[in-house]
Amino acid sequence: MTEIAGDSSRDGCWALVRLRVEGDRIVDAEADGLDTDLRGLSLLEAASVGGETLAVDALANAIGPVFRAAPSPIRVAVAMSGGVDSAVALLRAGPDAIGVTLRLWTDPHGSSSERVCCSPAAVIAARETCHSLGVPHVTLDLREEFRRAVVEPFVRGYASGHTPNPCTRCNGGFRFAELLAFRRRAGAPRLATGHYARIVDHHGRQLLARGLDERKDQSYMLASVDPAMLHGLWFPLGECRKEEVRVEATEAGLAVAGRAESQEACFLAGDDYRTFLERRGLEPRTGPIVDRAGIRLGSHDGHWRYTPGQRRGLGVAAGRPLYAVATHAGTNTVVVGAREELARTSLAASGRLYAPVERGDVKIRYRSAPVSATVRPVPQGFTAELDEPVYGAAPGQTAVVYEEDVVVGAGTLVPA
Repeated sequence: MTEIAGDSSRDGCWALVRLRVEGDRIVDAEADGLDTDLRGLSLLEAASVGGETLAVDALANAIGPVFRAAPSPIRVAVAMSGGVDSAVALLRAGPDAIGVTLRLWTDPHGSSSERVCCSPAAVIAARETCHSLGVPHVTLDLREEFRRAVVEPFVRGYASGHTPNPCTRCNGGFRFAELLAFRRRAGAPRLATGHYARIVDHHGRQLLARGLDERKDQSYMLASVDPAMLHGLWFPLGECRKEEVRVEATEAGLAVAGRAESQEACFLAGDDYRTFLERRGLEPRTGPIVDRAGIRLGSHDGHWRYTPGQRRGLGVAAGRPLYAVATHAGTNTVVVGAREELARTSLAASGRLYAPVERGDVKIRYRSAPVSATVRPVPQGFTAELDEPVYGAAPGQTAVVYEEDVVVGAGTLVPA
């Protein structure tokens, strides 16, 4: 017999749920505000119970850490963000679906902390979508784990003069590891997400590939997912266009059909990354702005406020456009120069190639155009000799290698 409890508070109100659980079944409960008596229900059945919002939230907080369900060959675990894409993925998962939402750490001082994809409001929206379709929903509170695994490395990266990509780090390791672990606990053979990507057979290997909708393709953000994790993963929207997804959600009467999308790293909670970093302890510190020859052109108030390729906000004039070319954390120096000084035709990345490749297309940003390159494996990563230069490549960015539409490698750019 296990005793568990969960609570929830909002706007001065508070709810508490206490349960006694044996195996995966609730034998006793103290839970006001719910639509159903929990006694005798399995945890899976309890995850479908509605009621007052705070009471349901408290119930979710109680059962999340201990949730288990007997295996079902047709069950699909669906990662729910509270948005339209995951809602349509849920629709397509069938009647034996179970929704799961990760509650992740977000900056409580951010301007939009309640509107990002992993906020309490988003968790409630995801749960309400599931319950409106008669589907159970589980919340996993991973705020501290996420802060340690993603947020703290992001802060350390900028402090050391790098330009980290927290979204590829989150999706490539933390998020999918947690979701796949939940899939097993939920007794589900498959995990579905609302990402615009596909899984294809590439020379006898299952690898990630671009989604059909080029404007929404998220293969870059997912490129660091270990191909060994792809078994049991399903991307129902990989062959869809965004417009089709919204129409499907509208026709199904889903409340989230018109919900706006989150565009930035969720934990920034709507703020500029510089404001966030200062709140997380990176203090303003005056340093020199110099050109390639070391001639001082001005001053700045923290190297971490600048990234290679940045033009605005430099505060120096030289009769020609200047860009941040590099930052040096050790000396708190920002180097500026003409755009052509940003050009790079050789890249090195720590990471791995998922398949043998000699020629491929390399992307260093989500929205950047791919550039053809000769790719070679090296210990702990790969190099890419580009057919044409890229501009603003910086240590910490994610480099993704494609062979046609297929992701055949991913890594983090390292200093040249």
